[in-house]
Order: sequence, then C-alpha cells, then structure tokens
Amino acid sequence: MNLHAPDTIANYIAGNLQAPINGKYIDNINPATGSVYSQIPDSDKDDIEEAVGAAKAAFPLWSTTPGEERFKILNRIAELIDANMDALALAETNDNGKPLWLSKKVDIPRASSNFRFFATGLLHFATESHHMEDKAVNYTLRQPIGIVGCISPWNLPLYLFTWKIAPALAAGNCVIAKPSEVTPMTSYLLGLICMEAGLPAGVLNIVHGGGPKCGAAIVAHPDIKAISFTGSTRAGKEIATTAAPMFKKISLELGGKNPNLIFADCDWDKMMRTTIQSSFSNQGEICLCGSRILIEESIYEKFKTEFVARTKKLTVGDPLDEQTRQGAIVSKLHYDKVMSCIALAKEEGGTILTGGSSVTPEGRCSTGYFIQPTVIEGLGPHCRTNMEEIFGPVVTLQSFKTEEEALMLANTSDYGLAATIWTQDVSRANRMAMKVHSGIIWVNCWLLRDLRTPFGGFKNSGVGREGGWDAMRFFTEPKNVCIEL
Repeated sequence: MNLHAPDTIANYIAGNLQAPINGKYIDNINPATGSVYSQIPDSDKDDIEEAVGAAKAAFPLWSTTPGEERFKILNRIAELIDANMDALALAETNDNGKPLWLSKKVDIPRASSNFRFFATGLLHFATESHHMEDKAVNYTLRQPIGIVGCISPWNLPLYLFTWKIAPALAAGNCVIAKPSEVTPMTSYLLGLICMEAGLPAGVLNIVHGGGPKCGAAIVAHPDIKAISFTGSTRAGKEIATTAAPMFKKISLELGGKNPNLIFADCDWDKMMRTTIQSSFSNQGEICLCGSRILIEESIYEKFKTEFVARTKKLTVGDPLDEQTRQGAIVSKLHYDKVMSCIALAKEEGGTILTGGSSVTPEGRCSTGYFIQPTVIEGLGPHCRTNMEEIFGPVVTLQSFKTEEEALMLANTSDYGLAATIWTQDVSRANRMAMKVHSGIIWVNCWLLRDLRTPFGGFKNSGVGREGGWDAMRFFTEPKNVCIEL
C-alpha cells in the first residue's frame, strides 16, 4: 500500500472513511513552519453516535472470534506499520514537530511493537481457578467489556494511540478512539492500515475532533463502558467527574513532575548522557521526562558545569535535518505556555543557566515554534516552577546533602509518575526505590521499557495501570463461576 498524508483527513467509522456529519473542519498546523497543511474533522456527538452504532453491530462477532484469528489480524497491522515506516514517521514529524530520526527510531517502531505484543499476549492470557477441597471448584472467566473509549495525547501520537487500542482489540472489545486534534495524521493513516489488514468493519472506529465536543461525547455515551485516557491532569479530572457517576471503568494516565536523583557514586558518563536524554528528549514533551534534577551537594558544581555545556550543544532546528536534536514545540498554544513558565521561573527568583529564549531557525522553519533547552537553578521545592508540570524543554537543578533530604525533595510533588535513581550502591538504590512516591522507578537508566510491566503513577499522575496483563485485565470483566462437586 502507498500511504500519504492527505489535505483533508476523514473519520474511520464502520470500516469506511467519511466526512464529519456537521461538515466542519479544524486546521492542522505543522509546528515547524507554523503553517496549515491539512484539515481534520471537527466531529461531535452525532459522529460518536454513528461510531457506537457501528461498534454495536461488530461486537457480537468480534468478541467471539477465535483468538488465533484476532492474532493474525493484529499482527498483520503490526507488519503493515513496519512496512510503512517512512511515510508514518514523516507524518508524525510534520504533525508533532519532533525530529524525523526520533520518529523513525522510537515512535513508529513502538507502535508496531504495541500491536505485536498484545496480538501475541491474547494467545497466552489466562485466568485462575480455585478448589474448595471436596466442595466445589471456582474458575474465572475474563470477558470483553463491549464498547470502550480510547483517548490519546499529542506528544507520542501513534505510540500512545496504539498502546491503548491494541489491548482493547486483543481482549475482544470494539473501540471508539479519538487521537489528539493537534496530531491526527498517523491515526488517520492507521485506519487505512486496518482496512488493508482485514480488521472487520466497526471493530475500530477513529473519530477526529476536539476534547469539548468529540472527547466529551465519548466519555458521556452510556454505551461506552470503559474509558482509557492519557493527557493532562485537568482533563483527567473532568473525565472522572463524568465517568464515575456512570460507573464506567476508567484508566487515567496523567501528568508528571519527575525527579532525577543523582548520587556522587553514580557512573558519571552514563548518568550525564542519559540525563540529557531524560531532560530534553522529544523537546521535553514526554510525561516520563525528569524535569527536577536533584544532585548530591558534593558533585553539584561539577554536574552543573558539564550539564549546561552539553545542553548548549543540542541543535535546535528543522525536524527534517538529521543533525537536529531538538525540534519544534507541538503548537503555538503550548509554545506560549512553556514560555510563560520560563517567565514565571524568573519571577520566582530562578537563575537561567542556559536557554530561556525562543529560537528562529533559517529557511522553511523561520515561523515555527522553537524553544532553547533551558536549565534553571536557585528555586526551592515548593515554588510553582518545581510543582507544576511544564511539559517542555525546561529542567531545574536542586542539591541535597543526605538520602533523607533527597527523598524529601523527590516526594515534594503532587505528581508521582516516574523517577530515576543514579547510584552504584545497590542497597541505597533499593532503599530509595522503596520510598520514592512514583509508579515507575528507573535505576541507572531511563525509559527502558518492558511492555509486560505495569505502567502508571501515584497521586495526581493518574488512576490504574496499563501494560501487560494489567491492560488485558482492564479491558475485560472478570466473572467467577462456582461449580459444586
């Protein structure tokens, strides 16, 4: 097949590409150039109603399709994603602003891995049985929920879109999915891939549009029994407010303000290389980025000097240039938000060690949305800059003297998604990992992901876990069957 990004995106409903019922569209902007390059549907509750109707019609057959047949279709989708790597990566970069090499290295390969992982997983998904001595035997059935809603964000568009829909489909559900209206293109192209792979009509429905009309209609629809959402904590609260009184299952993967704890006995070179990555990868637009860097006092000045020097060497520019390390911020709205956060840091008394300004590349990207990687020191743990998620290429430095102080700084946050600990002391690593209030702890590494493990956070970072059997369990309902002997 020959994938290409069209001038006008269509919804994918009941196995067909179709325009929004209301005939309205939203501009899709390339953040590297600041120019409109396509139109996306401004869908509303009428389109969601049509998608739900298609899912209802498809569910009886899909939910009873043998696992091996579901495996073949989902695995075929993975193969087609791999086969169309170049087209999908280019679409992702034009939509999101991230470097093209990053789309090829991370985003698109992970999207195919998601489908392949859950396609294989459905063949091995097992349940429990319990003997009551000579009285009875109990066994658990895991049955698909029915119709589920999956709403994904703009920072890792196809990567996180497939992370949700693949386990939902593998478990036998039909899906109403909404990608971010800021980065819709690869989700549209995925619809074409699903058609080519032979996914039955109505099993997956991809509806484009904004959160207030399209996303809210998914959350509020009485026939959509579960919601999986990744995005801001603010939006997660709104979703929970609607879904909880309707007794829907909800999985909310929300914000992060993640600490990097760096002890003096770390592997210095590996720590420094990885901390640059965990600070500024994807322009800092990853919920797992370490935005609060906590450094043992004895190595603070050494760390600051080298880290700032390395940060200054990160090339900001055209995402299509192989030499670019930092691409464009995803949208003008988010660009303005990040710049306002940098201004706030200055007002709070922070010192900008490097960065802090916008960038104007030459050529086609002269009107794009670019920000220098920014490092700030001199701010306490309770200031807004260290408490609120910025979600951009901005990090702060703080020092600590003892493990207890490091823990205090790490846990001074309303969020609890991820943390990274750098030390060669195994006992210390285990002590800290036990006490840091985060759902994901990396020791001497970052973003090393095993898809079998639970993914999610504490506190305002969300509710529930994704990944592995946790995802398959979320998208199924357990039923206990007790048979008297």
